[in-house]
Amino acid sequence: MIVAAGPGLGLAVARRFAREGWSVGLIARSSATLNGLVSVVRREAGVPVATATADAGDESALRAALRSVAGDLGEASVLVYNGSAYAEGSVLTLTPTALRHVLEVGVTGALVAAQEVAPAMRQRGSGAILLTGSVAADRASTSAAAVGVAKAGLRSIARSLHKEVAGSGVRVVSVTIAGALQGPRALDVDAIAARYWQLATGVTVPEAVETFPSPASG
Repeated sequence: MIVAAGPGLGLAVARRFAREGWSVGLIARSSATLNGLVSVVRREAGVPVATATADAGDESALRAALRSVAGDLGEASVLVYNGSAYAEGSVLTLTPTALRHVLEVGVTGALVAAQEVAPAMRQRGSGAILLTGSVAADRASTSAAAVGVAKAGLRSIARSLHKEVAGSGVRVVSVTIAGALQGPRALDVDAIAARYWQLATGVTVPEAVETFPSPASG
């Protein structure tokens, strides 16, 4: 189950899991985006794919979308939450309205998604919840302070949920992306997707935070 799926990391993760024979659930704001993703996944792998439209910052719509996809494919074994929003502004210039929107998409949406999928995972005794974070959580900004606040909040949710489900067989990881996903210096999304696959399916994660690239690799 990939929330806020897009043509970059979301598609790379979907393709990776589909190649391994997993069914794929995709949630995005736009049906046009979803249609494009589905065509790629189905062209590469003959696995079941289900979609639903929802803004990650809209609680009711997101819950309905998650339940719709689960109704089509069954309860999620893996949740990848990619929801993120951008707002220009420093701490002194950012409007409360803009900050609320960024938090709704980047933090509240993750809370909603986790609440929808974690109970079934716990009952089953297996599953993984991967929350896509950013190095912005650790870096001060005078131009986009809201993103750092949201990514720090997302990490806090990951740590708390990691502690709450400890011993249940459910893995929770906040993946800190230490670089750009777009542009001339963009990281390799296929390499990141491969790491997501490893995190979801068997690599031991002693902490609730994973960084890509790792400090050792730069």
